[in-house]
Amino acid sequence: MFIPLQKLKEYALSFGVQLDDTALERFDIYGKLLAEWNEKINLTAITDPEGIALKHFADSLSVLRYCEIPEEARIIDVGTGAGFPGLALLISRPDIKLTLLDSTKKKLGVIEDILKNIGLEAEILHSRAEEAGQNKLYREKFDIATARAVANLRELSEYCLPFVKPGGRFVSMKAAKAGEEIDGAEKAITVLGGKTESIHNFELFEAGERNIIIIKKISPTIAKYPRPSAKIAKNPLE
Repeated sequence: MFIPLQKLKEYALSFGVQLDDTALERFDIYGKLLAEWNEKINLTAITDPEGIALKHFADSLSVLRYCEIPEEARIIDVGTGAGFPGLALLISRPDIKLTLLDSTKKKLGVIEDILKNIGLEAEILHSRAEEAGQNKLYREKFDIATARAVANLRELSEYCLPFVKPGGRFVSMKAAKAGEEIDGAEKAITVLGGKTESIHNFELFEAGERNIIIIKKISPTIAKYPRPSAKIAKNPLE
């Protein structure tokens, strides 16, 4: 055993998530492979078993407390990196239809290896978010888009909301002091067809403050969004 599984089970229960033995075994394999791969590729600064269990796995599972995910929901994890929160959500909810998007091919190679070893399937999408968001195969095709501390919420909304179909949700995961980001993103969210539905502030045990911002897609995103990344950075929606 690599991950402190009893602790992880308790963390999950605090969010109303019951992990069965299969899920716990998969998390253990995931954690072990993450630490091994991290010696070859820079995936995360958190490599100790306790840190992985709390700051990666439990943090990812907190989404399930605040966002209702329908059966077989189609979810895209934007800028997934080492698979957070998307892959952790799939382990706890194998019914979801998951797409893991990242622009770094090496990271997606790690995720493919982890998926193979834990016996689960997901779509791997090697692309920049702004390009995939203009692709008719992915644009407004998802019930939920997730992103974990990828960028400022204002810019992140332009990358993520185009993936979400009207009636769906964009779930943004942030650490401390998210209030200013939320205030600065409101106009962008509206322009992109969204509306802030709820903001959840909580303490992730000894890891400190976390925020989950849930944005509902009210109307289709105007065709010109998302713009190229250089334009998003130079002229953010404000």
